[in-house]
This record gives sequence, structure tokens and C-alpha cells, in this order.
Amino acid sequence: MSRIGKRPILLPDQVTLSREGSEVVVTGPKGTLRWLLPPGIELANANGVITIKRSGDEKQDRALHGLSRALVANMVTGVSQGYAKQLKIVGVGYRSEVTGNGLRFSLGYSHPIDITAPAGISLTVDKNLVTVAGIDKQLVGETAARIRAFRKPEPYKGKGIMYVDELIRRKPGKAAKAIGAGAPGGAA
Repeated sequence: MSRIGKRPILLPDQVTLSREGSEVVVTGPKGTLRWLLPPGIELANANGVITIKRSGDEKQDRALHGLSRALVANMVTGVSQGYAKQLKIVGVGYRSEVTGNGLRFSLGYSHPIDITAPAGISLTVDKNLVTVAGIDKQLVGETAARIRAFRKPEPYKGKGIMYVDELIRRKPGKAAKAIGAGAPGGAA
């Protein structure tokens, strides 16, 4: 039995879960999310406690059991609290600004980079912090990763776009060679 799959999901107040055929619909104060339940996975709602069960013990059913529970739990959290990721822009002359439905980045390239926010995602900028927020955890993470890919952080000076809680391992640059004793071409 899947350790994650057998854990129950508690529905907070103001959040409702319903099924329309094999589609799961979760509605809350922040919005509505839909997901297609895979075959072989059963969902039971009893007094605000959701349990996910699998119909068989096939390898595919076992693999989808924990995944289905995690996705439904993420939907419940998304419509009740929402998700957000913050990115930090580090570098001289690197900046971003809000333009209509998206952002414009100046990252040291010869041209600005524009990104349009997908439906359900809000992008905000505060000095050098970019916040990606929404109710769909997968879409928030994917949008943040696309923004980070414009200029990944480099290990020598630490410049680029990085997550706020990300730790960049710094490398030392070239070390100057000592002239003299033991150095090739030097006076020994």
C-alpha cells in the first residue's frame, strides 16, 4: 500500500470537491481546478475527508495511487491558499518590469525578453524580486522555471535569475600563478 496514497485529505471550510464522471472538480475561494482521474483509481468523499483507493494491485495502479492523492491534495491547497514562487534577479543592469499581462526582462542580452503570463498566473515585480503566483502548483512551478531559464545563475559571480531560497555554490576564479620559485620559466 502506498504510504502517501493511503493518507486522507481534509477539506478546509469553503472548499468543495465533486466528481463529474471521471473528472474531479475542486472549488474554493481562489478558484476552480479540474483533473481527470485515471482509470483504476477510486475517490471517496465522506464528511470532508477524501480518501484515494486503487482498484487493483497492478504496477500501474500502484504508481498512480500516491500520485493521484498528491495531485488532489495540491488542488485543495491551491484553491484554498494558492501557491507562489519568488525569483531574485542578481546582476548589474539586470532588471524586470511589468508590461500589460506579462514581464519584460533586461538581462544583458542585446534585446529585451518578454514573457506573457499564462491564464491563472499573476506576475509581480518588486525591485529585484519577481513573484509568480497562482492556484495550480504545476503551472506556477513551470512558469518560474521558464523565467529562471532566461539567465541561469552562474557560479563565478553569482549573477542571473535564481529562486529566493536557492543556494548557488560559488567557484573560485583563476588563481594567479606565483612568479619565481618552482614556476616554469621563472628564475629559480
